[in-house]
This record gives sequence, C-alpha cells and structure tokens, in this order.
Amino acid sequence: MRTSHALAAVFCLSLALSAQQDANVNRLLKPYTAPPQQPLLFQNSPRFEKLLRAGNLYLSLDDAIALAIENNLDVEVQRYTSKAAAADVLRTSAGSTPRGLAYTVNEAPTGMGGPSSQLLTGATRTIPGSSVSTNPFETGALGVIQSNLGITGTLPLSSGSAVPNFDPYLTGRFNYSHLSTLQTSPVQAAIPSVVTDNVNAGAGYRQGFATGAQFTASFDNLRTVTNSPRSSYSPYTLSSLGVNLSQPLLRGFGLKVNRRYQSIAANQQQVADLIFRQQLIATVYGVSRLYYDLTALYEDVKVKEQSLQLAQRLQSDTTAQVEQGTQARVELARANAQLFSAKLDLERSRGLLEEQEAILKNVLTRRGGADQIVRQAHVIPLNTQSAPADETRPDEQLFALATQNRPDLLMARLQISNSELSILGSRNSIKPQLDIQAFMQNNGLAGTADPIGLQPDAAFVGGYGLALEQIFRRNYPVYGAGIQLDLPLRNRTAQADLARDEIQLRQTRIRQQQLENQVRLEVEDALIALRRARAAYQAAVQARTFQEESLAAEQAKFEAGASTSYLVIQFQAFLAQSRSSEVAARGAWLKAVAALRRATASILDDNAIDVSAALQSTR
Repeated sequence: MRTSHALAAVFCLSLALSAQQDANVNRLLKPYTAPPQQPLLFQNSPRFEKLLRAGNLYLSLDDAIALAIENNLDVEVQRYTSKAAAADVLRTSAGSTPRGLAYTVNEAPTGMGGPSSQLLTGATRTIPGSSVSTNPFETGALGVIQSNLGITGTLPLSSGSAVPNFDPYLTGRFNYSHLSTLQTSPVQAAIPSVVTDNVNAGAGYRQGFATGAQFTASFDNLRTVTNSPRSSYSPYTLSSLGVNLSQPLLRGFGLKVNRRYQSIAANQQQVADLIFRQQLIATVYGVSRLYYDLTALYEDVKVKEQSLQLAQRLQSDTTAQVEQGTQARVELARANAQLFSAKLDLERSRGLLEEQEAILKNVLTRRGGADQIVRQAHVIPLNTQSAPADETRPDEQLFALATQNRPDLLMARLQISNSELSILGSRNSIKPQLDIQAFMQNNGLAGTADPIGLQPDAAFVGGYGLALEQIFRRNYPVYGAGIQLDLPLRNRTAQADLARDEIQLRQTRIRQQQLENQVRLEVEDALIALRRARAAYQAAVQARTFQEESLAAEQAKFEAGASTSYLVIQFQAFLAQSRSSEVAARGAWLKAVAALRRATASILDDNAIDVSAALQSTR
C-alpha cells in the first residue's frame, strides 16, 4: 500500500513538474508566436432559427435590431476595429508607430421606401397634397450622411523625433575561423606560415527607455590557438564585458515625447469604440427604417387587396345593371378595366414587399440569399404601424444631447488630441542634437604558456576562469564619458515639417467646426422633417376619412342608378390613394422619429442596446 501511495505521489509530482515545464516553455516561446485569433463565423445566430416557424420569419422590431447586432457584417467588421486598436497599443508599447484605423462606417441600403401613392386609373382629377415622401434623405431628415468620420485629412503628419525601441533585445554570436598566413620573411618568423584558429563567442543586450536613453551591454570572448613562436600563450582567451549609455538632452529627450505613440494608441482605442458605436447607430437606424418600410408595404398590400375587393364588387354590380338595362355596356368595360388595374396594382405592391423582405434579410443575416433557408423565408412583421408619440424635449435640449453624445464629435476631439500629440515629435525634432555618452569595459586575458614562444607573464597563465576573475575584479578597466553636439546651421526640413503639421492641425480644427455645424444642421433638419411628417400623417388621416364618406355616397348613388361606374371608379381610386398615403405618412413619421434619434445619438439608449455586450457579440 505504501508503495502504491509513493508511486501515485511520484506520478502526481511528475505531472506537476511537466505542467510547470510546459508553462515555462510557453512563456519563453510567447514572444515568437502569433497572437490567437478566433475563426470567422458565417452562420447566423441561434435567434434566427428561433424566430423561424413553418418557413415564415416572425419578426418584431426588437428582434430585427437584435439580429442585426448579432449577424450584420458591417457591425462584425467594426468588432475587428477594436481588436486592431488593441494591437496598436501592443505595438506602441515597444516604441513603434501605430498603424492607424479606418474611420469609415457603412450605411444600410435605402430599401423600397414604403408604399407608392399612384392612382389606380388614369383619371385626370388628382387629390392635392396626397403624395407623401417616404425617403428620409429626400425630406432632409439627415442632411448629408458622413460615412468617413476622419477629420485629419489624407496627408499624414511628419514622424518627428525618433522614439527608442523599448523592447529589450538579446543577441548571441559564435564564429570559428582558420587562418593560414604565409610569411614573406621565414627567417624572422621562424616558420613559413602562421596558422591561427579563432573561436569567437559572445552575447549582447540592448534596450531603449522613455527618457530617450539607449543602453547596450556586450560580453565577448576570443579563444585563439596559434603556432606563432612570437606568441607567449597558446591557446589563450581574451574576454571583455562592457556597457554603453547614450542620453539625449535636447532632441529626443522627454517622457511625453517618447511616449506620444502610446498616448495616441490609447486614444485610438477610444476611437475604435466610438466607431463601433457609430456603426451600431447607423445599423440600428437602417434596420428600423427598413422595418418600418416593410410594415408599410405589408399594410399597403392589404390596402390593395381592399381596393381589389371594391373593384370586384363594382364589376359585379355593373354586370347586373348592364344585364337589367340600367347601365350602358361601356360601363362594364370600365369596371373590368378597373378590376384588372387593381389586380396589377396588387401584384406590384406584393413585388415591392418581396424586394423589401430580401433587402432586410440580407441586413439581418451573415450570408443573405446564399442561405436557402433565408432566401425562402417570408418575413411577417409583428409590429403594427401606429402613430408614434410626440417628441416633447425642447429643441435646445436636443442640440445639447447631440453635442454630448454624437460619436463622430467625440472622435473628432480625440483626433485633434492625437494630432497635438504627434506635433510634440515635430516640435522636438527642431531642436539641436545634444547627447551625453558614457562607456565602461572590463578586460581579461588568460592562456597556456607556449614553450617555444616568448616568456609569458605569470599573471595571465591560467584557464578561462582566470579571465573572468580579472573582469569581475576590474583589474584592467576602460571607461570614459563625453558630450556630443550636432548643431545644424540651417534646419529647413524640421522647420518645414513643423509648419506643415501646425497648418494641418488648424485645418483639422476647421473640419471639427464644420462637423459641429453639420451635427446641429442634422438635428434641425430632423426636427423639421418630424414636424412635416406629423402634419402629413394627420392630413392623410382626414383625407382618407372623407374619401371613405365620398365613396360610400357615390356607391349609394350608383346602386340607385343615379351615378356611373366611371365616377365610382374615380372615387375608389381616390380612396385607394388616400389609404396608401396614410400608410406612407405613418411610416414616414416613424422614420422621422428614428432619424431624430439618430441625429441626437439617442437611438441606442431608446432601444435599450448595451454597446459593450454588442461589441462582445452574444452569439
């Protein structure tokens, strides 16, 4: 029993030692291995399958937004922007320059824009004010959409003074050489050729520091075996241990100057988060707009179905009256034309709905129509279109909200901060080069006395340990210090770079002011569009109500034989247009509200979206 316990203990100890050894090996190899990356996933999130029933995708607005956050490829691209910024932080911690980020976001497609408002027939009479714009870009709800959020321009700033490499480096070397040197005077040399075998081995260390200092250390060993009678030792070893330190006092000096890339990378991390937030805003707004258009088109199909039912009823009534002789046969031709026009209009509306479904599914999924399940699924919107609540916040409060929360404005401030940090380098590079330099080296010599050579010094007779002992006792030191000044009599390149950088910084500040003006304009345009959309919807409701009353009255006259099918057709067309206009106006109002929320950057909070969770992707 004791033996088994001992064996188990030995086994556990061996496992622990093996694990510790593997950990040590991994730690040693970590600087030379690629950072792990998650594989790309092009499968839709499980939410899509949960919402799919009997080939239909039952979709609420909240579900559509959640699917877009999980599956939309524009959002997925920006998740990697944050990882790229983290890689730049790692890069600049070694003293290298950041590689930068792409400051672009992608907008969702426009879509079909809601139901059309065309008359069902070619009647000459039209309804004033019945046409409703359903595209927020046409109503000025968003002004000019900015897809590139960079304000620093396309020309980079100068690199400025060089930053030391903060990563420590170890170097090792081993060389062997065999030399045969022919002697032109063998009488003096005593031999016709001198044969020398050299083995050179050494190690070095170098590192830079945030003050601008550069430190190097080297340990060198040269072992020589020679047949020269003039050598007192063979073999012998020459060893040295030395350090060098260089510290700039003007150009290249200062913690802030030499850590500017690290500060820029830290700002870039915030910028990456803001780019992701801006992409979320654009995607959530785009999905909301596409969903509102889908519900509008879905309801418009019902409107067209009602119009078809009215046309069928008119055709049936007209047929009966023509057979009774109370209506001329031409009225039947008009009723039939109206019936087929209603069928054509219904098919057109169904086609627009199918196109809108395809566009929305492409935004909500990873592979779009390439996935057969996605392609064949019909989207059934669960949210019915209802008039939104009025925006009660004062205009100035909305302007202040946009100024505080807009990611593009926050990014602009960080970009200016990065430009100012970069200019630290160009301002520093205009200074003269003034460096303090110091060095120290300890030497040692040890060898075996050559019996045919010159008389050796007993202090150097010994093995390699003797040479090391001389080094660490500092028996034969070499050291020194100095100062070096590099004073350009004309410094035109550095002066020109600094001037250009400061000019570009001023241009960036101008672009920042333009962006602030644009943000205020977007909020103002969105408010105007919201008021217009609200008024248009209220007018459309009244127009539809009166058109229903007008059609009912004309239908009663027709049934009494006091009207014609032509007049009934006109009123049916007017009612159909009024119903479509009401649907379009309600959708335009909903989209105007979403546009205002986008302009003030409140759309994520209004939809209870956790940006941190979205960045991690809950797949």
